[in-house]
Amino acid sequence: MPATLFPCPGVLPAFTSTGGALFFAGGSFSSVELQAMERDGLLRWLYADNYVRWDIEPDPVCRALAAAHALPARLRGKIMLGRFTAAWIYGCAPAPRRLQLLVDHRSRTTALPPFSAAVLHEVHLDSEDGMEIAGITVTTPLRTASDLARHGPEEEAVQALLAIAANPVLRCPLAAVRGAVESGPRQPGKSAALRRVDLAIDQAQRDQAPPAGPEDQTRRREPVVR
Repeated sequence: MPATLFPCPGVLPAFTSTGGALFFAGGSFSSVELQAMERDGLLRWLYADNYVRWDIEPDPVCRALAAAHALPARLRGKIMLGRFTAAWIYGCAPAPRRLQLLVDHRSRTTALPPFSAAVLHEVHLDSEDGMEIAGITVTTPLRTASDLARHGPEEEAVQALLAIAANPVLRCPLAAVRGAVESGPRQPGKSAALRRVDLAIDQAQRDQAPPAGPEDQTRRREPVVR
């Protein structure tokens, strides 16, 4: 069985030591050396210039550390990782092409360096909107799901919402997501966000419905007499 960085399965620790499991360019090895080790089967690519040892199954701690290493050190304590980046960290979406960073609009704006591999969004954030994973703040599953419903492309957002709701560790059922979106402030896109959550709820219900037996299929083919 592959090793894991979780000290206890199903628990998101506040911090961890990688113990030589996570490798990033500029550490003990260069980017070229890490790519060669991946070709030799010693490492697996994780994100940007970040790799994990071949026998490590990436988890939220791995992905949060990889995201942190992809950011300038001065930014790590000032932002939250959110939207599809947070969904990826939770294992509910593919790795993002650009890290999505959130900063509270009331705080001093933090500029990204030129040609950054991240995009910064100024939004309203409360302290309960984030949780710490491996020393970096990530939006909670509920805030992540609510943001995806509002801002994500519809198909990708619905799939991420289904994955978040299906993960029992995250404790984020779709009913709670809908309630959070519905009770939120009236903003452009709120109706579209509710529609996306409803699409996810409908899909989840279809996936959970038992397959129809031969008798049920026969009944559906009969015309309805009014």
